Amino acid sequence: MATTDTRPGTDSIRVPEASAAAGSRGPLLAPEQSRVVWLLLAAAFVAILNETTMGVAIPHLIGDLGITAVEAQWLTTAFMLTMAVIIPITGFLLRRFTTRAAFIAAMSLFSLGTLVALLAPGYPLLVVARVIQASGTAIMMPLLMTTLMTVVPPHARGRMMGRVSVVMSLAPAIGPTLSGFLLDNLNWRWIFGVVLPIALVALAMGARWIHNLGETTRAPIDVLSVVLSALGFGGLVYGLSQIGGAGAHGATGAAARAAETLSTVSLIVSFTVGGISLALFIWRQLVLQRVDDALLDLRVFRSRNFSLSMVQIALLAMAFFGAITTLPLYMQSVLEISPFETGLTVLPGALAMGLLGPVIGRIYDRWGTRVLLIPGAFIASGMLWLYTTFDEHTSIWTIAIAQTVLSIGLALSFTPLFTASLASLTPKFYSYGSAVVGTTQQVAGAAGIALMITVLSAVTASASESGLSDAAAGAAGSRAAFLIAAILSLPMIVGAFLIRKPAESPVGAPAEH
Repeated sequence: MATTDTRPGTDSIRVPEASAAAGSRGPLLAPEQSRVVWLLLAAAFVAILNETTMGVAIPHLIGDLGITAVEAQWLTTAFMLTMAVIIPITGFLLRRFTTRAAFIAAMSLFSLGTLVALLAPGYPLLVVARVIQASGTAIMMPLLMTTLMTVVPPHARGRMMGRVSVVMSLAPAIGPTLSGFLLDNLNWRWIFGVVLPIALVALAMGARWIHNLGETTRAPIDVLSVVLSALGFGGLVYGLSQIGGAGAHGATGAAARAAETLSTVSLIVSFTVGGISLALFIWRQLVLQRVDDALLDLRVFRSRNFSLSMVQIALLAMAFFGAITTLPLYMQSVLEISPFETGLTVLPGALAMGLLGPVIGRIYDRWGTRVLLIPGAFIASGMLWLYTTFDEHTSIWTIAIAQTVLSIGLALSFTPLFTASLASLTPKFYSYGSAVVGTTQQVAGAAGIALMITVLSAVTASASESGLSDAAAGAAGSRAAFLIAAILSLPMIVGAFLIRKPAESPVGAPAEH
């Protein structure tokens, strides 16, 4: 049995025996462990592919289902809300249930939701299907991260996280292009029809081959914490999504005033309920973690390296998700490029980001974080500032090159951040750390999208009123949104110098981080 320091706030981390033994640079993983990791990677790929294909389909769904743009927004909002509610509790769930049980539950929910979406006769059931899908997706990514940290030895974690980067990059690369092709040649149901067989195969293989790779606990779930978490994180994400929705879908006259009043009330209620519930949730966890019964153990933040990494991930998520949401809108509304062509334009960057993942992981394993994070932050920030110069005459080739270079900067950032943050914790806290990483990405990403879409709409409307053409006004709004992302990228440069790779240590020796 390995001796571990269970205080993530200390500057000492003990490595479990299996990981320490792997320091001899023997086989990276046992065959059964490798099989589990690849199945988890495949399942995560399917889940992310589904989400990225769905975004392009919204305009088609408005026409096919006879719904308004505001109603269509709920197909995304419901998914985000479900993720925000479930991800914070995955830290507890992954300690309470076996790897196999968590995988089967996640893929069963995702497959069921995909089937319901494929057969949905109308809008209401399609929203329900999105909620079911999100329930499975929310479990999958924390399960993948926790499993990797549990079975992969410290000297090879960067390499394995690089494979996660491949999944997180290739799925968004393929998704919009695949969706554009299916929508141009078939219909929106085929988006789910393509994903469902892959999900069912992954579920069958997982049920056959996945076994438990960690230890489980028998701690009872705290129902009050679940309720407070749902109201807290759900309220904040709902409020943020409403900001973006209000900005994206304008109206005029009395309808505009009524919509604005309703939106204002909705925002106030959402943020008030969310803020109060989140404060109570944090207080509740601080009490429960004294006896190891917390739903989301906040002692992970005692690690300075983990906390700094979360700030960096939050800034990255806000800038990245806001920018990649703004870019297709700019390309399609200002440059009048089709969804399929838009997907092809961003494809090289996403492919570069994915293919570089394993290489960047190996560099992390050997040289640590700064050799990656520092150039990554400068590259990403520089490209986002370049985005602020885009106008209605910008060449599609300029956008493709800029997006590719930006993706390289992001690739240099995500892998070391994910690895260094979770490696700063002891094994007991891996599941909680994975839940915090997922929650941070979800909430920060929603905030970035809401902020930039709101700025985009406001500036575009103002520019139109001043007499600019639709294309020029849209370009002005896009530049303003990209400016927000560029400003958010500046603190990332400072953070890149502060985050370090936790040291690998043999059993019984302290590790610095």
